[in-house]
Amino acid sequence: MASVRYRGRTLEYELHGRDPSQSHDAAPPLVLAMGMAGSLRGWLPLQVPELGRKRQLLLFNHRGVGRSSDDGTPFTTADLADDIVGLLDALSLAQADVLGVFMGGMAAQEVALRHPARVRRLVLTGTYARADAKRRMLLDVWASLAASRTGVETMVRERMLWSLQDETLEQSDIIETMISFLTREGLPVSADLFARQCRACAAHDTYDRLRELPHETLVVAGRHDQLTPPRLAREIADEAPRARLATIRHGAHLVMVESAERFNRLVDDFLAAP
Repeated sequence: MASVRYRGRTLEYELHGRDPSQSHDAAPPLVLAMGMAGSLRGWLPLQVPELGRKRQLLLFNHRGVGRSSDDGTPFTTADLADDIVGLLDALSLAQADVLGVFMGGMAAQEVALRHPARVRRLVLTGTYARADAKRRMLLDVWASLAASRTGVETMVRERMLWSLQDETLEQSDIIETMISFLTREGLPVSADLFARQCRACAAHDTYDRLRELPHETLVVAGRHDQLTPPRLAREIADEAPRARLATIRHGAHLVMVESAERFNRLVDDFLAAP
């Protein structure tokens, strides 16, 4: 993995996929912004092989994840957006497509609104423009659990209940293997960082600015998503002038995992459209 310096902060990143110097279509790179408690490694098994066939992919770790530095202070989704732009600046990338999931989708909204010239197209997955009371309460509970040093296995099971559809949870052998792996390896974020991520997501609010969003935007929702149900995706699609909603029948919050083939095809077709 490589890293750059931005305003005294280290940002870890990886470049994958097609070398733009060997392409004639000059497609901009696609930035993949992960959600809470995730690292750039989450994109490697299912998205990088497929989406990287036609374009360059820029993966990165949010502040405090991996070798991306963290000063321990609270931050907002706008701060995370500035990190993304700082990474683009450091790599001399004038423009990119941006795909974000949950917290990464919130940061992607802020990138597009605060730095519109830096974004060509936008893909927002399993995210919202403004947290409702249930989401705020849930994120507060998660932050409190993290602050109380709740065990990793309990936190993993708690998040799975909100992230996976019922059919996936019924596959007990797969679920127990995932829990065992995550418990053994540990989460890629500290308890304190996770709590600050929860607070940043709870405070995120772009709803009243969505009509200023000038970009073609694909909003992707898993039909069975309980963490960010399709109605929250519809709010974004209804307010952003050039947005459209795609609901994937088989999938919940982790729709890019549970329906990876369908998800990748949707993203690829959207980005490749004239």
